[in-house]
Amino acid sequence: MADPVQIKECKESLTRLEAPLNDMTKLFNLSGNPARMKILFLLYKEGQMCPCDLSDILDMSVGGISQHLRKLKDGGIISDKKVGQTVFYSLNVENMKTILPVLENLLSDDNKKELAS
Repeated sequence: MADPVQIKECKESLTRLEAPLNDMTKLFNLSGNPARMKILFLLYKEGQMCPCDLSDILDMSVGGISQHLRKLKDGGIISDKKVGQTVFYSLNVENMKTILPVLENLLSDDNKKELAS
């Protein structure tokens, strides 16, 4: 049997949290692509990178990398900085608090495996 008090409280919670839930959904949608998750991990690990380095590491075309970077930038997850002719990308950490523990976990796993080899 439905509990009307519970239903009302849950609806109120969802209403109060609508903006953060939408932000989280956008973040998970953007990071849910394997190539974009790899890019986010690399930017987290290295601090900043250019598309050509990401292209070499991920064995993808610079054009393909640029498309992923554009989506991440448009989503507010990364930012860019031009130095001479080169554009460097880095994480907007303040917009990624939800996913930072995932990236930290991956980095920790990578460091453990590197030490073991």
